[in-house]
Amino acid sequence: MTEADPVPLARDLLRSRSVTPEDDGAQTVLARALDALGFSIEWLRFGEVSNLVARRGSGSPHFGFAGHTDVVPPGEGWRHDPFAAVIEDGLLFGRGAVDMKGAIAAFVAALAARPANHAGTISLLITGDEEGDAVDGTRRILDHLAASGALPEFCLVGEPTCRARLGDTIKIGRRGSISAHVTVRGVQGHVAYPHLADNPLHRLIPALEALRATTLDEGTAWFEPSSLQITSVDTGNKAGNVIPASASARLNIRFNDRHTGPDLAAWIRDTVARHAPGAACDIGISGEAFLTEPGPVTTLFSEAVAAVTGITPKLDTGGGTSDARFIAAHCPVAEFGLVGTSMHRVDEAVPVSELRALAEIYGRILDRVFR
Repeated sequence: MTEADPVPLARDLLRSRSVTPEDDGAQTVLARALDALGFSIEWLRFGEVSNLVARRGSGSPHFGFAGHTDVVPPGEGWRHDPFAAVIEDGLLFGRGAVDMKGAIAAFVAALAARPANHAGTISLLITGDEEGDAVDGTRRILDHLAASGALPEFCLVGEPTCRARLGDTIKIGRRGSISAHVTVRGVQGHVAYPHLADNPLHRLIPALEALRATTLDEGTAWFEPSSLQITSVDTGNKAGNVIPASASARLNIRFNDRHTGPDLAAWIRDTVARHAPGAACDIGISGEAFLTEPGPVTTLFSEAVAAVTGITPKLDTGGGTSDARFIAAHCPVAEFGLVGTSMHRVDEAVPVSELRALAEIYGRILDRVFR
């Protein structure tokens, strides 16, 4: 079946300056396209964030596609206006072309080439809060769908997953992420009279070293070893002969499924307390590790990718976090999208040919799910 062309919709989406959390009409553009395909549209606004859920059909199988219309700020130095959706030398330029308005347009194009009277249900879960705090977006959509008994049975996220060639990678999991801000109080004084002061660095540094020197794990069959990185140490001290009154540090752990966020938070607090009693630990867990075990659905996805690209994709769990971390708590989820080398960069662009190939891949996935 010939796919509809995703390029016109992609260009329309790119012309909206939807820098998170602003929408600037991007979701309205998408809603019009989906309404024309027989989807019902439900608008969900939480705080400053616009979200939509589009649904067509009823019953099982219930297949979901999740994505985001918000983008990061464009930055300076583009060869074209980042919101003009210029095509040059076979490349479609624009902030969000890869991450991930292009994938949304490709999925809609795949839908447009298929009958609307399919068995089962297709839902699109679209947020405007993936690049921001991710508080009022996908997580809130899922809570709403869970309360109404309308969750998908499986979800595909259109994040850019491929490393070098379209089709080379499907994400079947992600590491979790936990961040900590540790503050140790002391007593300011002159370095020549240390007995009259209390240097907080002399407690903070051993605490950080104890954290850094611990091997959290050796990795698993699907995940690389968990990694703790110290990202800053600061006293605000502008003089070299003054013992600071306080010292703080920030760290982040990207962890695999051998750990949970609360367990790591407890370990951080206990380790810091041994070396720096009374230190403050402000800890935030932005996501838990998850894994969708390979099985019939991931095989279906891989076969669809290989049929179009000739590549058998690698099943992978690397990279940063995505909204799939929220979806995994409700249903199995995998991610597949464009090549991510230009995402968040100046001159973000997608080859038009790859955008059309992605629409064909999504179409083959739909054919296999609803055959």
